[in-house]
This record gives sequence, structure tokens and C-alpha cells, in this order.
Amino acid sequence: VQLQASGGGLVQPGGSLRLSCAASKFLSGSFALAWFRQAPGKEREGVSCIVPTDGHTYYSDSVKGRFTISTDNDRNTVYLQMNSLEPEDTALYYCATGYYHSDYICTKSVFMDYWGKGTQVTVSS
Repeated sequence: VQLQASGGGLVQPGGSLRLSCAASKFLSGSFALAWFRQAPGKEREGVSCIVPTDGHTYYSDSVKGRFTISTDNDRNTVYLQMNSLEPEDTALYYCATGYYHSDYICTKSVFMDYWGKGTQVTVSS
């Protein structure tokens, strides 16, 4: 599975961005598509994930209410709509996919089987 993320950029605080991640194919069975991020000097953290087969979603507390994850299953694409962006959201954002068993996999990068290259999001005035 190959993943290609795009949509990052520079945005002012309070602004919005939409990230996209196109997958060469989706995994079979119960799987999740996820977004992680990593800021300089920090560990990679799970931001959000979605289980395309039933629409179940997970959000970290830091982005809940501001970010929305969605998929276009016909296009094998996952999106992350990011609103009310804050400087603390600045990071390299990665999309990933892995087999789903609980929301715990959305919090730990070790559970993801495939990764795309990151796309940089910078929130600054």
C-alpha cells in the first residue's frame, strides 16, 4: 500500500487547511486510516483515525471539535479538515493505515503498517 499526503502549508492562527491522503488501495477487513503528526523535538502523536467500513472515528483531545476526518472510499482517499488552527498544531503530518482493533491503535505509531511521506503544516502569524 502506498500513501501520498498533500495539502499542507502556512496558515495564520484561526485559519483552516484540508489535508488529503491518496492510497494505492485500502487494506481488506477491519482497518483504519489515520493521521499522525510530529513537531520538532516531540514524539509522533496520533491525531485522528477513521474506520472506513463503518465510519467510526477517533480524535485526540487536542484536536477534538476542530478537526474532522473523512474518506472517499471510491477514490481511496482520506481527508483531514483542520479548522481553528493554533500555533501548537504546527507539525509534519503523516497519513498511515493499519488493522483496527480499538482506538488505541490510533494513538500509537507502532500499530500502523503503512506510512506516507509527511506534509508540513505551519500555523503562524
